[in-house]
Amino acid sequence: MVKLGILDYAQIDEGSSAGEALQHTITLAQLAEDLGYERFWMAEHHNVPAFASSSPELIMMRLADATERIRIGSGGVMIPHYSPYKVAENFRILEAFHPGRIDLGIGNTLGTAIVNRTLNENKKGKLNYEQSIVDLTKYLSDQVDENHRFSGITANPVISTVPQMWVLSTSVRNAKMAANLGIGYTFGLFPIAGIDKIKIGIQAAKAYRENFKPSSFMPEPKVSIAPFVVVAETNEEAKRYAEALDFWLLGTDNFGYLKEFPSVETARNYPYTEKEKAIIQANRTRMVVGDIESVTEQLKALITQFKADEVLLIPLMPGLEARKKAIKLLAGAFN
Repeated sequence: MVKLGILDYAQIDEGSSAGEALQHTITLAQLAEDLGYERFWMAEHHNVPAFASSSPELIMMRLADATERIRIGSGGVMIPHYSPYKVAENFRILEAFHPGRIDLGIGNTLGTAIVNRTLNENKKGKLNYEQSIVDLTKYLSDQVDENHRFSGITANPVISTVPQMWVLSTSVRNAKMAANLGIGYTFGLFPIAGIDKIKIGIQAAKAYRENFKPSSFMPEPKVSIAPFVVVAETNEEAKRYAEALDFWLLGTDNFGYLKEFPSVETARNYPYTEKEKAIIQANRTRMVVGDIESVTEQLKALITQFKADEVLLIPLMPGLEARKKAIKLLAGAFN
């Protein structure tokens, strides 16, 4: 059976606050657990006013404390900005408090130029992305040997379990890297628009499975796919909600134009240009939209194409109640 997960942004809806958004995230994680979801991940976004999830690790600790079974993870830690050693220590602490429930999802998105400069002030340069992930695997599995440039270093606390590691990517190259390191692979259907995305994703998933080497992180390969999902009781209602996501994904002023995640009404009142309408049309390839029957059919088709083990759902919809309803509908369809 295909397992379901949620990727959450702690979005701040119109008329809401950052504090309320973070409380809503707790509510959604608890609901997902009650409905049998496998995992609940937090995104990392900086300088985006409508998202409160700037530090997934801190939110993860709160979510893990507020739940009992569901796996809690990052989707993902943007490792180019950080020391792999410090990330390893953070996730060992999370794993120590909640053994067998922590996921370390890793991404490679640098963010805007100002965010990149701010997070890397006074640094001489960035560590190679692949080297960072290799380092993480070594720190988390106590495999730093005399040949490593930091021989003798240990990521504390030393514990008997390891978090699951996942690479979030849209490339065949990173899929092969994940396979060689024995960690999970999530193909992002949501980050970019494009008609070749499915083809590339299928190639990536195939390459990952063919090259996978078992490890202490995963004994066998695991592929997940991650689309935006907009689902409601009817197609008409889902299409309404999708208008808010359409507006949001325009990303005006590096996603700084909107201080809150837009309502359907706000989206409908915006005077779109012809160029923006074309962008919206292209962005529809990033999402699955419809009533539960339609969305289930679309997701099952993707699962078959990718031979996916899991689906990481991103219900980026306006309003807590709409997101709760979506999570319930999807659980009912797949469980």
